[in-house]
Amino acid sequence: MNRQTLKAYYQLTRLNRPIGIYLVLWPALWGLWLAADGVPPWDILGIFILGAIIMRSAGCVINDYADRHFDGHVSRTCTRPLATGQLSEKQALGFFVILALLGLSLVLWLNALTIWMSLGAVALAILYPFMKRYTYWPQAFLGAAFAWAVPMAFTAVQNQLPWQSWLVFAITMVWALIYDTAYAMADKADDVKLGIKSTAILFGEQAQWIIGFFQLLMFSGFVWMGQLFGLGGYYYFSLMIVLGLFGYHQRLLSHKDPSLAFQAFLNNHWVGLVVLLGIVVDKAVN
Repeated sequence: MNRQTLKAYYQLTRLNRPIGIYLVLWPALWGLWLAADGVPPWDILGIFILGAIIMRSAGCVINDYADRHFDGHVSRTCTRPLATGQLSEKQALGFFVILALLGLSLVLWLNALTIWMSLGAVALAILYPFMKRYTYWPQAFLGAAFAWAVPMAFTAVQNQLPWQSWLVFAITMVWALIYDTAYAMADKADDVKLGIKSTAILFGEQAQWIIGFFQLLMFSGFVWMGQLFGLGGYYYFSLMIVLGLFGYHQRLLSHKDPSLAFQAFLNNHWVGLVVLLGIVVDKAVN
């Protein structure tokens, strides 16, 4: 395997663009800290961090395979390895299988319930990329795929699935509707030409305000989460910062500029990090 091919595989995983890793990892870490009521076991923490990196990479591979006939017609994605022919469809599928097996091998170190839960993560990773052909809500399927790490975090730590974990799951799904709609707004013109569906197209000119509604819904979920898990002042201070970030994203979206919509998407990971820091500090102090 030559250097150019290795570079193409690296580009396929998008490890050089870690935003997707953050969007998977922060909610998983929320779940671990809440499930453990503080610092989770170090071995479980390491497994989830590696798992987020590997499974996000696998998701990028299967996404590019699903979009292989579309990416060449979109300015932002036309240089991806499958679109340019640097890698074949067979190579991409083989690489996806390898990454998925690596992810599953990590889960084998955890309890049986979490192993069974991991099968849902793989199924959602495969399902999501094809949904944009059939529904205007592919962002909801992305949200389910990214949020699935949350209930897995609870089963890994507690070996049970409390109902409170599904609130954190739902918050993460709403968050995906926020940031991935902004992402889709950046690609809206190309998606309309290609017949690809998205919430950005469904919401049309009202997309910014509907995102605002989801932001309020997510914020309310965070408040409820704080009450359920006995979080205190440091956590609620982090929520004030989140409100400021939401306001900044609304300002970016108000310009109706695809590049600024994409910037709002990129900036969203700070929401997850700020909430994580709020939980970590609050649990450490209290």
